Amino acid sequence: MQEAHTDQVADLPAETNLTDRFLAVAAAQPHAPAYAVRNGAGGWVDVSYASFLGQVRDAAKGLIALGVEPKSMVGIMAPTSYEWAVIDQAIWFAGAVSVPVYETSSPLQVQHILADSGTRLCFTAADRHGNVVQQAAERGGFEVSLLPLDHAGMAELTRAGQDVTDEALEAARSTNTMADVASMVYTSGTTGKPKGARITHGNFAIGAVNILPFAEGIVGGGEQRTLMFLPLAHVLAHAVQYICLVGGIQIAHSSDLKTLTPDLASFHPTWLLAVPRVFEKLDAGAAAAARDGGSARIFAAARATAIAYSEALDAAARGEGPGPGRVLRARHAVFDRLVYPKIRTILGGSARYTVSGASTLNPELAHFFRGAGLGMQEGYGLTETTAPATLNIPGHTRIGSVGLPVPGNTVRIADDQEILIRGPIVFDGYHGQPEATADCFDDEGFFKTGDIGHLDPDGFLYVTGRKKEIIVTAGGKNVYPTPLEETIRSSGVVSQVVVVGDGRPFVGALVTLDPDGLAQWAADRGIPVPSLSDASDDPEVRAEVQAIVDHANEFVSQAESVRKFVILDTELTEDSGHLTPSLKLQRNTVMADYAAVIEDLYRR
Repeated sequence: MQEAHTDQVADLPAETNLTDRFLAVAAAQPHAPAYAVRNGAGGWVDVSYASFLGQVRDAAKGLIALGVEPKSMVGIMAPTSYEWAVIDQAIWFAGAVSVPVYETSSPLQVQHILADSGTRLCFTAADRHGNVVQQAAERGGFEVSLLPLDHAGMAELTRAGQDVTDEALEAARSTNTMADVASMVYTSGTTGKPKGARITHGNFAIGAVNILPFAEGIVGGGEQRTLMFLPLAHVLAHAVQYICLVGGIQIAHSSDLKTLTPDLASFHPTWLLAVPRVFEKLDAGAAAAARDGGSARIFAAARATAIAYSEALDAAARGEGPGPGRVLRARHAVFDRLVYPKIRTILGGSARYTVSGASTLNPELAHFFRGAGLGMQEGYGLTETTAPATLNIPGHTRIGSVGLPVPGNTVRIADDQEILIRGPIVFDGYHGQPEATADCFDDEGFFKTGDIGHLDPDGFLYVTGRKKEIIVTAGGKNVYPTPLEETIRSSGVVSQVVVVGDGRPFVGALVTLDPDGLAQWAADRGIPVPSLSDASDDPEVRAEVQAIVDHANEFVSQAESVRKFVILDTELTEDSGHLTPSLKLQRNTVMADYAAVIEDLYRR
């Protein structure tokens, strides 16, 4: 049985809660910038710790005036924003529990979350969010009070709390301890109905004080700032926002992908948190820009050089080589003057590192960006581990792995290769589901992640796939779909891919096309852009996808290779119900909705 552990760096008094850590930082540096908000002229205005704390206190008093009591559940259904950050802390200052809800959730999903958690007060940022919550309440036969999460709504909340005393606020704030629930975070529901994971004050706070020194090479050293654009309803973004707050790292928010590029250019983050799909889009976009500018060959050479350079660094770290050779270093230096700065500029020009999480990152992409001067630090975690459980850190990075255990945590590989985790970041259980809670822990208190993987001799964790997603062909061959899907999806023309073949004679795949990638593909050939429907039957498009599949097949055995595929005439999206808000594949839903297509694939 494999096991890796990193010693805990720090602990916090059990009788305190996560707001105490924030107060300590705010007292130590009241005038330091905690957040930044847009100034309306394309720039940003700093929000000091003292100012942010004042707004949090005012909002918390407003909540108390409205009847929010310790342990009350308060929902937040809104895009990532500064107001989200304020009300999140205000809920905790009022002694209550935050219940994040993805802004893209359907009325049926919201009904389940509100009913299961007992949430009867919810902040929404737009009329459409309020309409969804009201529909959910009507379906469920309960009432929910709505409050607007915008500047006017926050001002109204402040006025409501004017008569609440500081003593009453402090009594509410200090009610909870590290063992109490801070946030009820609902799982993405990729394998069934979402469950409410009880994330405690200790999960957030103790996790933060341990990961900050561990990740100092990424987030430490001088003035640090990051632009948060992932949904704060996702536990990864939620946890990282708290880590930044207590770590003295300034945060700005961007909720609209249409403004993300100018936001990066104006804020100049020193590091970024993103999901693999963002890096896939950046890679495809950079390649398309090179083609448009007539420098496709130069970009291809620069990309290959970056990958080779990064791979040589990795080999040296494993003791398997001397590192980049003289010729490779010289070639890399040339491209570092001509090409790589343009890639770094896309992320604002100041970012030294990017942290990738929520799903698996294709190693080739990681090598490319690292070779281009952007450290790619992949991590791993789940809702139930308050997200970051392992992380690659500068000086200790193995591309293809998800890093070393975060301090205080132990990673163990069970006999059936399931990844098990134990430590202060592991959640308190599922709300109202004692049997499900008991089932997800082993006899020694390790959380059973449901993921398959292994540890290398140095303690780096490698994730192979989901235990429930292993495909067993009719010939008895075990196939992990994730690596194949990553490689195929990393091409610019493919948007999503679902590998199939359980109980079948061979492995097949469902493929969807990326509209932007398809448009670029057509432009390169000087032909009109086909619709997704027309492209799904186009012989040239099929030949392009076949070449991508053939490339992916080079990395697996013949029994594991994709023999046949079908190109769907539509996209798999969050709106269609086939992706989660964090862009994870809803595999069961896809398999059910396209059962006839899969049958036809094997009949042919």
